[in-house]
Amino acid sequence: MYKKVSKIEIISFGLMLFSIFFGAGNLIFPPALGQAAGSNMFSAMSGFLITGVGLPLLGVLAIGLAGGNYTQMIENRVHRYFMLAMLVILNLTIGPLFAIPRTGAVSFEVGFRPFLSPEYDAIGQFVYTFIFFGLTYFLALNPSKLVDWVGKLLTPILLFFIALLVLQGIVAPLGPLESPTEAYYHVPFLQGVQSGYLTMDLLAFIAIGSIVVNSMRDKGIHKPADITKYCTIAGLISATLMGLVYVSLAYLGATSVEVLGQSENGGIILASVANLYFGHMGNIILAIIISFACLTTSCGLSASCATFFSGLFYKKITYKQCLTAFVLFSMAASNIGLTSLINLSVPFLVGIYPMVIVLVLLSMSEKLFGKRREVYWGSLGLTFIFSIFDGMQAANIHFDFIHHLCTEYLPLYTFNFGWVVPSIVGAVLGYIISFFRK
Repeated sequence: MYKKVSKIEIISFGLMLFSIFFGAGNLIFPPALGQAAGSNMFSAMSGFLITGVGLPLLGVLAIGLAGGNYTQMIENRVHRYFMLAMLVILNLTIGPLFAIPRTGAVSFEVGFRPFLSPEYDAIGQFVYTFIFFGLTYFLALNPSKLVDWVGKLLTPILLFFIALLVLQGIVAPLGPLESPTEAYYHVPFLQGVQSGYLTMDLLAFIAIGSIVVNSMRDKGIHKPADITKYCTIAGLISATLMGLVYVSLAYLGATSVEVLGQSENGGIILASVANLYFGHMGNIILAIIISFACLTTSCGLSASCATFFSGLFYKKITYKQCLTAFVLFSMAASNIGLTSLINLSVPFLVGIYPMVIVLVLLSMSEKLFGKRREVYWGSLGLTFIFSIFDGMQAANIHFDFIHHLCTEYLPLYTFNFGWVVPSIVGAVLGYIISFFRK
Protein backbone atom coordinates (compact mmCIF):
# COMPACT_ATOMS: atom_id res chain seq x y z
CA MET A 1 0.00 0.00 0.00
CA TYR A 2 1.36 3.42 -0.99
CA LYS A 3 1.91 5.80 1.90
CA LYS A 4 1.43 9.48 1.07
CA VAL A 5 3.89 11.56 3.05
CA SER A 6 3.01 15.14 3.92
CA LYS A 7 5.43 18.06 3.57
CA ILE A 8 5.37 18.46 7.36
CA GLU A 9 6.51 14.84 7.80
CA ILE A 10 9.29 15.30 5.24
CA ILE A 11 10.51 18.44 7.01
CA SER A 12 10.33 16.62 10.35
CA PHE A 13 12.61 13.88 8.97
CA GLY A 14 15.10 16.56 7.91
CA LEU A 15 14.97 18.29 11.29
CA MET A 16 15.36 14.96 13.08
CA LEU A 17 18.45 14.16 11.01
CA PHE A 18 19.84 17.62 11.71
CA SER A 19 19.27 17.31 15.46
CA ILE A 20 21.04 13.92 15.52
CA PHE A 21 24.08 15.13 13.57
CA PHE A 22 24.19 18.51 15.29
CA GLY A 23 26.32 17.84 18.35
CA ALA A 24 27.47 20.53 20.76
CA GLY A 25 30.94 18.97 20.67
CA ASN A 26 31.28 19.78 16.97
CA LEU A 27 30.71 23.50 17.47
CA ILE A 28 34.36 24.04 18.37
CA PHE A 29 35.83 23.05 15.00
CA PRO A 30 34.48 25.69 12.56
CA PRO A 31 35.66 28.65 14.72
CA ALA A 32 39.13 27.09 14.96
CA LEU A 33 39.17 26.54 11.20
CA GLY A 34 38.02 30.13 10.61
CA GLN A 35 40.81 31.55 12.77
CA ALA A 36 43.50 29.43 11.12
CA ALA A 37 42.24 29.81 7.53
CA GLY A 38 41.62 33.56 7.69
CA SER A 39 41.13 34.95 4.20
CA ASN A 40 41.11 31.36 2.85
CA MET A 41 38.14 30.51 5.07
CA PHE A 42 35.63 29.85 2.29
CA SER A 43 37.95 27.49 0.42
CA ALA A 44 38.76 25.65 3.65
CA MET A 45 35.10 25.49 4.68
CA SER A 46 34.11 23.98 1.35
CA GLY A 47 36.45 21.08 2.15
CA PHE A 48 35.22 20.89 5.74
CA LEU A 49 31.60 20.69 4.59
CA ILE A 50 32.39 17.74 2.32
CA THR A 51 33.63 15.51 5.16
CA GLY A 52 31.72 17.18 8.00
CA VAL A 53 28.32 17.35 6.28
CA GLY A 54 28.22 15.84 2.80
CA LEU A 55 29.78 12.43 3.39
CA PRO A 56 27.81 11.68 6.60
CA LEU A 57 24.60 12.39 4.70
CA LEU A 58 25.77 10.18 1.82
CA GLY A 59 26.27 7.51 4.46
CA VAL A 60 22.67 7.90 5.59
CA LEU A 61 21.55 7.66 1.97
CA ALA A 62 23.60 4.46 1.62
CA ILE A 63 21.66 3.03 4.57
CA GLY A 64 18.44 3.98 2.78
CA LEU A 65 19.57 2.26 -0.42
CA ALA A 66 20.38 -0.86 1.60
CA GLY A 67 16.91 -0.78 3.15
CA GLY A 68 18.37 -0.29 6.61
CA ASN A 69 20.33 -3.58 6.46
CA TYR A 70 23.72 -1.99 5.85
CA THR A 71 25.77 -4.27 8.10
CA GLN A 72 24.34 -7.30 6.30
CA MET A 73 25.26 -5.67 2.99
CA ILE A 74 28.87 -5.12 4.18
CA GLU A 75 29.06 -8.76 5.28
CA ASN A 76 27.79 -9.93 1.89
CA ARG A 77 30.02 -7.63 -0.18
CA VAL A 78 33.23 -7.84 1.85
CA HIS A 79 33.39 -10.30 4.76
CA ARG A 80 31.80 -10.94 8.15
CA TYR A 81 35.06 -10.35 10.02
CA PHE A 82 35.60 -7.06 8.21
CA MET A 83 32.11 -5.96 9.22
CA LEU A 84 32.72 -6.88 12.87
CA ALA A 85 36.15 -5.23 12.95
CA MET A 86 34.75 -2.06 11.42
CA LEU A 87 31.87 -1.89 13.90
CA VAL A 88 34.25 -2.40 16.83
CA ILE A 89 36.59 0.35 15.62
CA LEU A 90 33.75 2.76 14.89
CA ASN A 91 32.11 2.19 18.26
CA LEU A 92 35.39 2.67 20.11
CA THR A 93 36.13 5.86 18.18
CA ILE A 94 32.72 7.51 18.64
CA GLY A 95 32.73 6.04 22.14
CA PRO A 96 35.36 5.97 24.88
CA LEU A 97 38.45 6.69 22.79
CA PHE A 98 37.55 10.15 21.54
CA ALA A 99 33.92 11.27 21.20
CA ILE A 100 32.70 10.61 24.76
CA PRO A 101 35.78 12.16 26.45
CA ARG A 102 35.41 15.13 24.12
CA THR A 103 31.92 15.90 25.43
CA GLY A 104 33.36 16.42 28.91
CA ALA A 105 36.38 18.35 27.65
CA VAL A 106 34.32 20.66 25.40
CA SER A 107 31.70 21.47 28.04
CA PHE A 108 34.44 22.29 30.57
CA GLU A 109 36.48 24.34 28.09
CA VAL A 110 33.54 26.37 26.81
CA GLY A 111 31.37 26.48 29.91
CA PHE A 112 33.51 26.56 33.04
CA ARG A 113 37.14 27.26 32.25
CA PRO A 114 36.41 30.99 31.60
CA PHE A 115 35.37 31.35 35.26
CA LEU A 116 38.54 29.76 36.71
CA SER A 117 41.99 31.15 37.37
CA PRO A 118 44.70 29.29 35.40
CA GLU A 119 46.19 27.74 38.57
CA TYR A 120 42.88 25.98 39.27
CA ASP A 121 42.40 24.57 35.76
CA ALA A 122 43.57 21.02 36.56
CA ILE A 123 41.60 20.53 39.79
CA GLY A 124 38.61 22.33 38.29
CA GLN A 125 38.58 20.03 35.28
CA PHE A 126 38.86 16.93 37.48
CA VAL A 127 35.95 17.98 39.70
CA TYR A 128 33.85 18.98 36.69
CA THR A 129 34.47 15.76 34.74
CA PHE A 130 33.86 13.67 37.87
CA ILE A 131 30.39 15.22 38.19
CA PHE A 132 29.78 15.21 34.42
CA PHE A 133 30.62 11.54 33.91
CA GLY A 134 28.93 10.58 37.17
CA LEU A 135 25.71 12.01 35.74
CA THR A 136 26.45 10.27 32.44
CA TYR A 137 26.74 6.93 34.23
CA PHE A 138 23.57 7.42 36.27
CA LEU A 139 21.46 8.57 33.31
CA ALA A 140 22.79 5.90 30.93
CA LEU A 141 22.19 3.25 33.60
CA ASN A 142 18.66 4.48 34.15
CA PRO A 143 17.54 5.66 30.72
CA SER A 144 14.43 7.77 30.62
CA LYS A 145 12.70 10.17 28.28
CA LEU A 146 14.15 13.01 30.36
CA VAL A 147 17.46 12.90 28.47
CA ASP A 148 15.69 12.99 25.08
CA TRP A 149 13.43 15.79 26.28
CA VAL A 150 16.37 17.89 27.49
CA GLY A 151 18.20 17.31 24.21
CA LYS A 152 15.21 18.35 22.09
CA LEU A 153 14.66 21.44 24.23
CA LEU A 154 18.29 22.57 24.25
CA THR A 155 19.00 22.19 20.53
CA PRO A 156 16.74 25.10 19.46
CA ILE A 157 17.94 27.21 22.42
CA LEU A 158 21.56 26.56 21.44
CA LEU A 159 20.81 27.44 17.81
CA PHE A 160 19.09 30.64 18.92
CA PHE A 161 22.10 31.68 21.00
CA ILE A 162 24.47 30.90 18.11
CA ALA A 163 22.24 32.97 15.81
CA LEU A 164 22.53 35.91 18.23
CA LEU A 165 26.33 35.56 18.27
CA VAL A 166 26.50 35.40 14.48
CA LEU A 167 24.17 38.37 13.97
CA GLN A 168 26.27 40.37 16.39
CA GLY A 169 29.37 39.24 14.53
CA ILE A 170 27.92 40.42 11.20
CA VAL A 171 26.67 43.75 12.55
CA ALA A 172 29.79 44.48 14.59
CA PRO A 173 32.63 42.17 13.48
CA LEU A 174 35.58 41.93 15.84
CA GLY A 175 38.00 42.50 13.00
CA PRO A 176 38.86 41.78 9.34
CA LEU A 177 39.86 38.44 7.87
CA GLU A 178 43.56 37.96 8.57
CA SER A 179 46.19 36.10 6.54
CA PRO A 180 45.93 32.30 6.80
CA THR A 181 48.28 30.26 8.96
CA GLU A 182 50.82 27.99 7.28
CA ALA A 183 48.53 24.93 7.41
CA TYR A 184 45.83 26.73 5.40
CA TYR A 185 48.08 28.80 3.14
CA HIS A 186 48.85 26.48 0.21
CA VAL A 187 46.01 23.93 0.09
CA PRO A 188 43.19 25.25 2.31
CA PHE A 189 40.62 22.98 0.66
CA LEU A 190 42.45 19.74 1.50
CA GLN A 191 43.23 20.97 5.01
CA GLY A 192 39.53 21.72 5.41
CA VAL A 193 38.65 18.20 4.24
CA GLN A 194 40.94 16.75 6.91
CA SER A 195 39.54 19.10 9.57
CA GLY A 196 36.08 17.73 8.77
CA TYR A 197 37.27 14.33 10.02
CA LEU A 198 37.22 15.76 13.55
CA THR A 199 33.42 15.92 13.60
CA MET A 200 33.44 12.08 13.40
CA ASP A 201 29.88 12.24 12.04
CA LEU A 202 30.65 9.87 9.16
CA LEU A 203 31.79 7.24 11.65
CA ALA A 204 28.29 7.22 13.18
CA PHE A 205 26.44 6.93 9.87
CA ILE A 206 25.34 3.30 10.38
CA ALA A 207 23.62 4.06 13.68
CA ILE A 208 22.16 7.37 12.49
CA GLY A 209 20.99 5.99 9.16
CA SER A 210 19.29 3.06 10.87
CA ILE A 211 17.42 5.46 13.18
CA VAL A 212 16.16 7.50 10.22
CA VAL A 213 15.11 4.46 8.19
CA ASN A 214 13.30 2.91 11.17
CA SER A 215 11.51 6.21 11.81
CA MET A 216 10.30 6.21 8.21
CA ARG A 217 9.07 2.65 8.54
CA ASP A 218 7.17 3.63 11.68
CA LYS A 219 5.42 6.25 9.54
CA GLY A 220 4.38 3.57 7.06
CA ILE A 221 7.12 4.12 4.46
CA HIS A 222 8.40 0.70 3.38
CA LYS A 223 9.20 0.78 -0.36
CA PRO A 224 13.00 1.01 -0.91
CA ALA A 225 12.53 3.69 -3.57
CA ASP A 226 10.46 5.82 -1.20
CA ILE A 227 12.94 5.37 1.66
CA THR A 228 15.79 6.45 -0.63
CA LYS A 229 13.78 9.43 -1.90
CA TYR A 230 12.86 10.72 1.54
CA CYS A 231 16.35 10.06 2.93
CA THR A 232 17.68 12.27 0.13
CA ILE A 233 15.22 15.09 0.87
CA ALA A 234 15.82 14.85 4.62
CA GLY A 235 19.55 14.87 3.97
CA LEU A 236 19.33 18.05 1.88
CA ILE A 237 17.35 19.81 4.62
CA SER A 238 19.82 18.70 7.27
CA ALA A 239 22.85 19.59 5.12
CA THR A 240 21.54 23.09 4.47
CA LEU A 241 21.00 23.80 8.17
CA MET A 242 24.33 22.30 9.23
CA GLY A 243 26.16 24.18 6.49
CA LEU A 244 24.67 27.49 7.64
CA VAL A 245 25.64 26.83 11.26
CA TYR A 246 29.19 25.72 10.45
CA VAL A 247 29.92 28.57 8.01
CA SER A 248 28.54 31.12 10.49
CA LEU A 249 30.74 29.80 13.28
CA ALA A 250 33.77 29.78 10.98
CA TYR A 251 33.10 33.44 10.18
CA LEU A 252 33.02 34.26 13.90
CA GLY A 253 36.39 32.60 14.30
CA ALA A 254 37.89 34.23 11.21
CA THR A 255 36.94 37.75 12.34
CA SER A 256 38.19 37.24 15.91
CA VAL A 257 41.93 36.99 15.23
CA GLU A 258 42.63 40.72 15.56
CA VAL A 259 41.18 40.72 19.10
CA LEU A 260 41.93 37.18 20.34
CA GLY A 261 44.99 36.19 18.34
CA GLN A 262 45.36 32.50 17.40
CA SER A 263 43.56 30.60 20.17
CA GLU A 264 44.54 27.15 21.39
CA ASN A 265 41.23 25.55 20.36
CA GLY A 266 37.72 26.36 19.20
CA GLY A 267 36.27 26.08 22.69
CA ILE A 268 38.32 29.06 23.84
CA ILE A 269 37.19 31.03 20.77
CA LEU A 270 33.48 30.39 21.44
CA ALA A 271 33.76 31.30 25.11
CA SER A 272 35.79 34.44 24.36
CA VAL A 273 33.43 35.65 21.62
CA ALA A 274 30.40 35.08 23.87
CA ASN A 275 32.11 37.14 26.57
CA LEU A 276 33.09 39.95 24.21
CA TYR A 277 29.58 40.33 22.83
CA PHE A 278 27.41 39.55 25.87
CA GLY A 279 29.72 39.77 28.89
CA HIS A 280 29.66 37.28 31.77
CA MET A 281 25.96 36.62 31.17
CA GLY A 282 26.89 35.30 27.72
CA ASN A 283 29.38 32.89 29.30
CA ILE A 284 26.80 31.74 31.86
CA ILE A 285 24.13 31.07 29.22
CA LEU A 286 26.65 29.27 26.99
CA ALA A 287 27.93 27.22 29.95
CA ILE A 288 24.45 25.96 30.85
CA ILE A 289 23.42 25.15 27.28
CA ILE A 290 26.69 23.49 26.24
CA SER A 291 26.98 21.45 29.46
CA PHE A 292 23.52 19.93 29.18
CA ALA A 293 23.78 19.45 25.42
CA CYS A 294 27.11 17.64 25.81
CA LEU A 295 25.67 15.60 28.69
CA THR A 296 22.82 14.27 26.56
CA THR A 297 25.33 13.38 23.82
CA SER A 298 27.58 11.65 26.36
CA CYS A 299 24.65 9.62 27.72
CA GLY A 300 23.52 8.55 24.26
CA LEU A 301 26.99 7.52 23.10
CA SER A 302 27.80 5.70 26.35
CA ALA A 303 24.54 3.75 26.31
CA SER A 304 24.92 2.90 22.61
CA CYS A 305 28.52 1.65 22.98
CA ALA A 306 27.76 -0.33 26.14
CA THR A 307 24.80 -1.97 24.39
CA PHE A 308 26.92 -2.86 21.35
CA PHE A 309 29.81 -4.41 23.27
CA SER A 310 27.66 -6.30 25.77
CA GLY A 311 25.80 -7.78 22.79
CA LEU A 312 29.07 -8.52 21.00
CA PHE A 313 30.20 -10.70 23.90
CA TYR A 314 26.80 -12.38 24.16
CA LYS A 315 26.10 -10.75 27.55
CA LYS A 316 29.14 -12.45 29.13
CA ILE A 317 30.14 -8.89 29.89
CA THR A 318 27.06 -7.08 31.11
CA TYR A 319 25.77 -3.71 29.98
CA LYS A 320 26.57 -2.26 33.42
CA GLN A 321 30.16 -3.55 33.32
CA CYS A 322 30.72 -2.10 29.84
CA LEU A 323 29.17 1.20 30.85
CA THR A 324 31.32 1.43 33.99
CA ALA A 325 34.53 0.77 32.05
CA PHE A 326 33.67 3.26 29.29
CA VAL A 327 32.66 6.04 31.68
CA LEU A 328 35.79 5.66 33.84
CA PHE A 329 38.06 5.59 30.80
CA SER A 330 36.28 8.59 29.25
CA MET A 331 36.63 10.61 32.44
CA ALA A 332 40.37 9.90 32.57
CA ALA A 333 40.84 10.70 28.88
CA SER A 334 38.84 13.91 29.20
CA ASN A 335 41.28 15.22 31.80
CA ILE A 336 44.19 15.37 29.37
CA GLY A 337 42.52 18.49 28.01
CA LEU A 338 40.61 19.38 24.86
CA THR A 339 43.62 20.42 22.78
CA SER A 340 45.58 17.25 23.61
CA LEU A 341 42.52 15.09 22.94
CA ILE A 342 42.06 16.67 19.51
CA ASN A 343 45.76 16.31 18.66
CA LEU A 344 45.72 12.63 19.66
CA SER A 345 42.64 11.94 17.56
CA VAL A 346 43.98 13.43 14.31
CA PRO A 347 46.42 10.61 13.30
CA PHE A 348 43.86 7.97 14.27
CA LEU A 349 41.10 9.63 12.23
CA VAL A 350 43.45 10.16 9.28
CA GLY A 351 44.10 6.41 9.43
CA ILE A 352 40.52 5.13 9.65
CA TYR A 353 38.39 7.76 7.90
CA PRO A 354 39.46 6.81 4.34
CA MET A 355 38.18 3.25 4.84
CA VAL A 356 34.73 4.52 5.75
CA ILE A 357 34.74 7.08 2.93
CA VAL A 358 35.62 4.43 0.35
CA LEU A 359 33.06 1.99 1.77
CA VAL A 360 30.28 4.58 1.50
CA LEU A 361 31.27 5.65 -2.02
CA LEU A 362 31.49 2.03 -3.21
CA SER A 363 28.11 1.14 -1.74
CA MET A 364 26.58 4.22 -3.39
CA SER A 365 27.98 3.31 -6.81
CA GLU A 366 27.97 -0.50 -6.71
CA LYS A 367 25.45 -0.82 -9.55
CA LEU A 368 28.10 0.65 -11.85
CA PHE A 369 30.40 -2.32 -11.26
CA GLY A 370 27.76 -5.00 -10.83
CA LYS A 371 28.17 -5.25 -7.04
CA ARG A 372 31.37 -7.25 -7.57
CA ARG A 373 33.01 -8.22 -4.27
CA GLU A 374 36.46 -8.03 -5.84
CA VAL A 375 36.03 -4.28 -6.35
CA TYR A 376 35.35 -3.87 -2.63
CA TRP A 377 38.30 -6.10 -1.72
CA GLY A 378 40.76 -4.36 -4.03
CA SER A 379 39.79 -0.81 -3.17
CA LEU A 380 39.41 -1.31 0.59
CA GLY A 381 42.59 -3.40 0.78
CA LEU A 382 44.84 -0.77 -0.79
CA THR A 383 43.01 2.03 1.03
CA PHE A 384 43.73 0.31 4.34
CA ILE A 385 47.45 -0.01 3.63
CA PHE A 386 48.00 3.56 2.45
CA SER A 387 45.70 5.19 4.99
CA ILE A 388 47.89 3.61 7.68
CA PHE A 389 50.88 5.36 6.07
CA ASP A 390 48.91 8.63 6.10
CA GLY A 391 48.03 8.15 9.75
CA MET A 392 51.66 7.49 10.62
CA GLN A 393 52.72 10.63 8.79
CA ALA A 394 50.07 12.65 10.65
CA ALA A 395 51.56 11.26 13.89
CA ASN A 396 55.05 12.17 12.62
CA ILE A 397 56.09 8.50 12.66
CA HIS A 398 58.23 7.66 9.64
CA PHE A 399 59.94 4.60 8.23
CA ASP A 400 62.49 6.41 6.08
CA PHE A 401 62.40 4.09 3.06
CA ILE A 402 58.59 3.97 2.84
CA HIS A 403 58.27 7.67 3.61
CA HIS A 404 60.75 8.54 0.85
CA LEU A 405 58.97 6.38 -1.74
CA CYS A 406 55.54 7.77 -0.85
CA THR A 407 56.78 11.36 -0.85
CA GLU A 408 58.43 10.95 -4.25
CA TYR A 409 55.89 8.84 -6.12
CA LEU A 410 52.51 8.89 -4.35
CA PRO A 411 50.25 11.84 -5.25
CA LEU A 412 48.74 13.77 -2.31
CA TYR A 413 50.76 11.82 0.29
CA THR A 414 52.33 14.99 1.69
CA PHE A 415 48.80 16.24 2.45
CA ASN A 416 47.76 12.96 4.18
CA PHE A 417 45.65 11.88 1.20
CA GLY A 418 47.99 9.24 -0.13
CA TRP A 419 45.13 6.72 -0.05
CA VAL A 420 43.13 8.36 -2.86
CA VAL A 421 45.01 7.02 -5.90
CA PRO A 422 45.54 3.49 -4.44
CA SER A 423 41.82 3.22 -3.66
CA ILE A 424 40.99 3.92 -7.31
CA VAL A 425 43.71 1.56 -8.56
CA GLY A 426 42.45 -1.15 -6.20
CA ALA A 427 38.89 -0.78 -7.49
CA VAL A 428 40.05 -1.05 -11.12
CA LEU A 429 42.24 -4.09 -10.38
CA GLY A 430 39.40 -5.72 -8.47
CA TYR A 431 37.05 -5.15 -11.39
CA ILE A 432 39.50 -6.76 -13.83
CA ILE A 433 40.21 -9.71 -11.51
CA SER A 434 36.49 -10.35 -11.08
CA PHE A 435 36.25 -11.50 -14.71
CA PHE A 436 38.92 -14.16 -14.16
CA ARG A 437 37.23 -15.49 -11.02
CA LYS A 438 33.94 -16.29 -12.69
